[in-house]
Amino acid sequence: MNIVWHQHKVTQEMRSSQKKQKPCLLWFTGLSGSGKSTVANAVDELLFESGYHTYVLDGDNIRHRLNKDLGFSDKDRVENIRRIGEVSSLFVDAGLIVLSAFISPFSSERRMVRDMLPDGRFIEIFIDAPLDVCEQRDPKGLYEKARKGDIKHFTGIDSAYEKPEAPELVINTSELSLNECARKVVGYLGKRSVI
Repeated sequence: MNIVWHQHKVTQEMRSSQKKQKPCLLWFTGLSGSGKSTVANAVDELLFESGYHTYVLDGDNIRHRLNKDLGFSDKDRVENIRRIGEVSSLFVDAGLIVLSAFISPFSSERRMVRDMLPDGRFIEIFIDAPLDVCEQRDPKGLYEKARKGDIKHFTGIDSAYEKPEAPELVINTSELSLNECARKVVGYLGKRSVI
């Protein structure tokens, strides 16, 4: 293969210094309806209001465009996350704080994305909400369809979700308000000297 990695003169360190932040990937994982996207967007808003450079990657939005050719088989789910990991790592290289909100049900795929980034740049945030709470919320009506058999391979119903064993942060959206959830994440970033 005649492909050579092109080296850029402007480095990640230079971009980070310009933006006065440490680029990283905040990986929000959890069941559908747990609040991943909601919390990620609230964190994004707080960081943006404080002058930080961020970008949110959301599972549904990515499947409308970049990954519209993928289904929901285990193989396609792994490829979906691989692509997201690659895109996220490029954004981190650009000096951004990236907030990726994906069910990402398998530990191995989350580890794959972690391995794409330098040490300390992947921050796994487990949005922990019990299945019954997620089903009560069911903002898209997906659990109801899955229970009826209209949707196959639905995480939490007929497809497994492997809870993170050692996430950097656990946020229980059934116990905390949205504001408390977002501030907990931002507080963690401050402690880690990301911001």
